[in-house]
Amino acid sequence: MSAEDVGGVHVKYLYHCPRQLWLYVRGFRPEALSEAVQMGEAVHDTSYRRATPIDLGAAKLDDLDGDLWVHEIKSASKPSTADEAQAIHYCYRLRKVGVEAQGAVLHYPKTRRTQRITYTPAHEARAEEDIVNVLDTVASPTSPQRLERAACRGCSYQDYCWSD
Repeated sequence: MSAEDVGGVHVKYLYHCPRQLWLYVRGFRPEALSEAVQMGEAVHDTSYRRATPIDLGAAKLDDLDGDLWVHEIKSASKPSTADEAQAIHYCYRLRKVGVEAQGAVLHYPKTRRTQRITYTPAHEARAEEDIVNVLDTVASPTSPQRLERAACRGCSYQDYCWSD
């Protein structure tokens, strides 16, 4: 895996759970069987239907408006560090291909809230650091330690990590 292969999902998983990232890169994908993931996809598919997905190869973002703000639809009720890191990664990727993304707007349809993140030079440094951390995590020959069990609630990888 190279730096160009690192996408938003990788960054989100890095923040959510490094073990999840490590497993995901190795092709372990229980998300298809997860009710939480299916609910998230339904929320995404029924919210903001005018959104036009943007495919940057490894990074696939939900929408980019005419003022160059990335829009991401999230199924969670509240913002998380993982959501923010993913959005910053998308802005970084856009800027690398010459699109001067202004920042990101995270949409949380369940609570009808949004969070606006203005992209700054500090975000560029964070995005570059995140890419290095993703590459370091996935290069490890052994999986990272699992999180505390309470942090795993609702994770589609929970059965794998906690089965004996």
